[in-house]
Amino acid sequence: MLLRNVRADDLDAYVAMRCDPVMMAELGGPFSLDGIEAKVQRDVAETAADMSWILMIQPDDGDPSTIAGSVVLWSQEDEGEAHSEIGWMVLPEFQGQGLAKAAVRLVLERGHEDGRWGPIHAFPGVTNGPSNGICRSLGFTLLGEEHILAMDDRPMTANHWVLHPSDDLPPDRAQSTGR
Repeated sequence: MLLRNVRADDLDAYVAMRCDPVMMAELGGPFSLDGIEAKVQRDVAETAADMSWILMIQPDDGDPSTIAGSVVLWSQEDEGEAHSEIGWMVLPEFQGQGLAKAAVRLVLERGHEDGRWGPIHAFPGVTNGPSNGICRSLGFTLLGEEHILAMDDRPMTANHWVLHPSDDLPPDRAQSTGR
């Protein structure tokens, strides 16, 4: 698996992730095609300015045009306080292969090394078992259920997880077993 910065030519991947009712079921529903190209451009600019890490997940299939999803680390203000948040999406045909967990782990490791992000929060939907499982398995602490505004201020009910920079990530069993 490779993580690379979002690029302007990632429009098709954004459409597949954000305009699909299944992918967006827990995030307030699908986006319309209007505005997706502008969203990609904003994300490319934010990444280039190093304000956020917006990374595309490329599986190990030898084809650099294949995108499995994305993982994003950003800082935002909530009720006047800045905090860092991580989120991820993996397309259905790549789910269940460990790509999301590996990508999140890699970004968390980079984030801890970078040192600027502080505690990192995650807000998967309460019924999103796989994403909640990723948080649990990577050592996040569950703070509880919250009603939040997700992408583009869409209301959702999420589990609030946090991982502090001093927390050690659990060993990666896939690496230790040679997988």
